[in-house]
Amino acid sequence: MIRILPAAGSVSRGPNFGSDVPVIGIVNNMPDAALLATEHQFCDLLTEVSQNFLICLRFFSMPQLPRSEAGRAFVKRYEEIGELLAADRLDALIVTGTEVHAPLLQDEPYWTTLTKVVDWAKDHTTSTIWSCLGAHAAVLHLDGIQRRPFREKLSGVFECYKVADHAIVSDAPARWCVPHSRYNSLPEEELVSRGYRVLSRSPEVGADLFLRQGRSLFVFLQGHPEYDSPALFREYRRDIREFVAGARNSYPTMPCGYFDEKTAAEFDELRDRILRDRSADTVLKFPDCETTLPHSWHEQAVRLYTNWLSYVVEHKQSGNGLKESHSANASHAG
Repeated sequence: MIRILPAAGSVSRGPNFGSDVPVIGIVNNMPDAALLATEHQFCDLLTEVSQNFLICLRFFSMPQLPRSEAGRAFVKRYEEIGELLAADRLDALIVTGTEVHAPLLQDEPYWTTLTKVVDWAKDHTTSTIWSCLGAHAAVLHLDGIQRRPFREKLSGVFECYKVADHAIVSDAPARWCVPHSRYNSLPEEELVSRGYRVLSRSPEVGADLFLRQGRSLFVFLQGHPEYDSPALFREYRRDIREFVAGARNSYPTMPCGYFDEKTAAEFDELRDRILRDRSADTVLKFPDCETTLPHSWHEQAVRLYTNWLSYVVEHKQSGNGLKESHSANASHAG
């Protein structure tokens, strides 16, 4: 089960949980329209993988992210990122991606703050998950590896292959499905040459899941195993609306391996109608498909986060055991 700690206080000022209760921070950097959905996705997933014990969650926001008035009001429920950077330690951290506003990540308004989060996480967490753009930013800051743009957005559900073993992918099958939604990718050959360990990949997406072991285990996900079943549909619908409104130049590519034949045909008809008469006044009637959308990646997502949480809990208990042993020895010596 999970318990979300209020923004009003840190763990030390919050409820009297035992020292054995894992505390996980989530830095939700998603754009306004996806803030609540992202929060629900991670809460639902972590609830499912922690049925037999309690974990506490702390949500954080970065004030440098461009937000509407409604978005700023929403993240007032979160702690500001300065609270994280001032904390002695969290057991684990999850850092999401966000929208791109500049050609280079170093030019993003949040870049300096995000690099401070990377540096803090190296020394103050047992493990951190870096998701999508969060992974791209962390790898760039750590090792100077630049992401490379795709010719068009990579979107869909892709079959990825397990290419190495680690506790994080314990009991995983030889292949599994993962949703991906991004405009850029990290070159696998550079990751390997810099010491990153790729655990899963596919020809279409490249490196899917990879690790960097230091004082903290950094887990990098270019995909989105946390996505609920309609997430890619919501994104595709948003991109279509942006095209109709003139906010983007090209019609978005339909997600691969996601819609059934009937829904895909209906979206093709909608595309043809929009391209014949692109107007901000166009009435958009989207297929009624949310009840038929797949969630084929969910089982592996549960397995991945179960393994990750087990890793965090095991290392937390090991650390507490060492501290208790050291304290007992010190008392005996006195």
